[in-house]
Amino acid sequence: MAEPFPSTFWQRDCTLCGACCAAPDIAALNKPLGVPCQHLDRGCRCAIYENRPKVCRNYTPDWVCGEVAPLPTLEARVRRFLEIYDLA
Repeated sequence: MAEPFPSTFWQRDCTLCGACCAAPDIAALNKPLGVPCQHLDRGCRCAIYENRPKVCRNYTPDWVCGEVAPLPTLEARVRRFLEIYDLA
């Protein structure tokens, strides 16, 4: 049986893991599910941060960030993000 609660602490600060810019679809950027945003740089930073769309501006880190950030690669973080939301 799966744990009913996350195994990690609530994350309130961005960890620069890149998962939120790679895992979900972002219609405002025509970005499909599971594909890194074209504006995500090699350091998992947003290259258009000052001009990012409202959906990105409204995102706030949460427990999922704490769950995926420790994983060693962006691909692993995306895979876990999609598993958490049953999208994998």
